[in-house]
Amino acid sequence: MDDSVGHHCGLAGVYNVPDAAARCYLGLFALQHRGQESAGIAVSDGKNLNVKKSMGLVTEVFRPKDFEELHGHIGVGHVRYSTTGSSRLVNVQPLVIDTAHGLIAVAHNGNLVNAKTLRDEFEAHGSIFQTSTDSEVIVHLLARPEHAGYERGLLQSLPRILGAYSFIFMTHDKLIAARDPQGFRPLVLGRIAVPGHLKSIGEGWMVASETCALDQAGAVFEREIEPGELLIIDAEGVRSKRFAEPKPAHCMFEHVYFARPDSMIFGDYVHQIRLKLGEKLAQEHPVKADVVIGVPDSGNVAAQGFARASGIPFDFGFIRSHYVGRSFIKPDQLEREKVVDMKFNAVRSVVDGKRVVVVDDSLVRGTTFRRQAKLLRQAGATEIHLRISCPPTKHACYYGIDFLSRGELIAGKLKSVEAIREYLNIESLGYVSEEGLLSVVSRPGSHYCTACWNGKYPVHPVDVMDKLGMEKC
Repeated sequence: MDDSVGHHCGLAGVYNVPDAAARCYLGLFALQHRGQESAGIAVSDGKNLNVKKSMGLVTEVFRPKDFEELHGHIGVGHVRYSTTGSSRLVNVQPLVIDTAHGLIAVAHNGNLVNAKTLRDEFEAHGSIFQTSTDSEVIVHLLARPEHAGYERGLLQSLPRILGAYSFIFMTHDKLIAARDPQGFRPLVLGRIAVPGHLKSIGEGWMVASETCALDQAGAVFEREIEPGELLIIDAEGVRSKRFAEPKPAHCMFEHVYFARPDSMIFGDYVHQIRLKLGEKLAQEHPVKADVVIGVPDSGNVAAQGFARASGIPFDFGFIRSHYVGRSFIKPDQLEREKVVDMKFNAVRSVVDGKRVVVVDDSLVRGTTFRRQAKLLRQAGATEIHLRISCPPTKHACYYGIDFLSRGELIAGKLKSVEAIREYLNIESLGYVSEEGLLSVVSRPGSHYCTACWNGKYPVHPVDVMDKLGMEKC
C-alpha cells in the first residue's frame, strides 16, 4: 500500500444566481482534490428541487445537457471521499430527503463521532435509514415533528451531534450553512455579483469548503463561517445565529496536505504556510546536500521553503503521472508496488551523483517512499535525506480523514525515528516538531487539532468504528 491519505469531501452552494448548477459545478471542479469518488448537484427554482449525482469525477458525472435540466437560482454541490459508508451510489451526496417540513438537500464534510449511537436510537423508534453514511443522522433529527421548520430544527438538532461537520442545506427557498463548534473543516462565505435583472431581489452568495472554489465560480471572499455558527441565506438576506460557543480545533492537516495551495483557510494562505513549514524543517533538521526536491505535488511547496532557508538549490527530481489509479486500492502487494513505480519516476539529470534532500508532507505507511528511495538510488543519488513537514503520524483521525489504525501507521509500529530511517534505507530522516508546526500559523496553537500526531482528541470519539461500521449486513 502507498502513503496516500484519504481525502474527505468538498462542498459548494450558491444562492440567488441564475446559473446555480453551473456555479456549483465550477466550485466542485476546484474542490476535486477533496474527493474523487462521486459528485452531485441539487438545485431549486424556488418551488421544485432537482438533483443529478453519480459515481466518478465532476467532469465524468456532468455533461452539458445536464445543465439544461438543472434549472434554479439556488444550488448545493458535493464531491465525496467515503470516510463513513461505502463508495456506492446510494451514499452519494447531496442527500435529498422529503420530510414533514418539505424537501431538503444535505451536503456534509467531516465525520460525526456519535452517529452510530444516534442511528441506533432512531432505529429503535422505527426510523428507516436509506444510506450507510453518518450524514443521514442530521436528516432524522430535523424530521422530528416538534421542530417547526428547518431553521429552528437545526438550532435544536446540531448540538446533539458530535465531531466534525461543515454542512450546507438547501430547501426550496433557502441556503443554510453550519459549522461544528471546533471548526475542524474549513467553510467560507463569498459574494457574487448578480446580473442586472436580478439585482432587485438581492445579492448573490456562495458557501464553499475553500476559497479556491469561490475564485473559480466568480465569487469574492467575504469571511469564514464561524465555529458553532448557523448561517441562513434567503430573501431577507444573510442572517447569522449561534447554536454553540466556539471551541476552535482547526485541522492542521488541512494546511499540511489537504487544502489547495491557492486557498486561504483558518485565516492563513496555504501556500505561505507550506513555505514556512519547509523553512522550519531546514532550521530544525539541517543537512549538507546538493539538491532539494519535493514529492509531487503536495511536497513541492515545502521543498521550496527548505531550499530557500538552507541555500541548497531546488529542482524537480520526481516526475509524477496523473493518469495512474490510486495504488492503495490494489489488492496484491506486488501490483501495488508496480503502480507506485508507474506513478513516479526519478529525473536522473537532477539527482545523479548528488546528495538529495527529499521533502514530503507526510509519511503514513512508508511503503511508497521506500520505493521512491529505490528509484532515486537507481537514478544515481549518492545520499537520500528525507524531511517531513509534519510530526510523525501515530494516531487515527475521527474527524474526516481516512487515516489508518495505529498498527498500520509506520510511526505507530516503529516507535523511533531511527527505526523508521532504517526501514526506509536512507541516510537521514527528520520531521518538523509539533512546536515548529504550530509556530507558522497566525492563530494560537490551542486553536488547532493535532490529534493524529499526539493523540489528544478535542472531541471524544463516542463510536469508534471503521468506515463500513454502519453498512447493512
